[in-house]
Amino acid sequence: MKFIKKCWNIFWRPSAKWALGTLLILGFIGGVVFVNGFHMGMDSTNTEAFCVGCHEMADNVGVEYTGTVHDSNKTGVRATCSDCHVPKTFVAKMFRKVEASNDLLQSFLGTIDTPEKFEERRGHLAKREWIRFKKSDSQTCRNCHNFDAMDLSAQNNRAKNGHVLAKNTGQTCIDCHKGIAHKLPANAFEIEKEVNAMFENK
Repeated sequence: MKFIKKCWNIFWRPSAKWALGTLLILGFIGGVVFVNGFHMGMDSTNTEAFCVGCHEMADNVGVEYTGTVHDSNKTGVRATCSDCHVPKTFVAKMFRKVEASNDLLQSFLGTIDTPEKFEERRGHLAKREWIRFKKSDSQTCRNCHNFDAMDLSAQNNRAKNGHVLAKNTGQTCIDCHKGIAHKLPANAFEIEKEVNAMFENK
């Protein structure tokens, strides 16, 4: 009982020596809790369940993704929402998370809360993503797909020739691979030309 009382008194009426030690211990514990909580939060917002948790995504892009080669294939390797839309490096990931907060705002505002509204915005959304992919040299694609690791002899002629040309001319994945997991907008060709023109001028 005396030991508990002594600990209690040290905690509530610490000397300068004990006060500093207590602060350091509490700071360390607080830091560990914060870092672990932060990482758990980042991990939970990168799950497929979180991404299609609102009906705008579940009823539109979530349905489109189901059955695509990124969802189901002979290897069993799946690319979910965050694999394509969230960078792996910390700083780029944080920027993307801040950008994604606008998606939450638009959800609350009802910008795409019906299939008709979503279709009206599909071109805008596709353009935004295509620009992001071009800016990063399709890094999220390259996290899994690597020109140097491809066995070109196992590819059909069209794919093989396309990958050789892309590698030799500095093309990026999104230049050829659009509409893999989601439907293309009705004006996809015009948007593609506009996006390409933006990068030709740089």
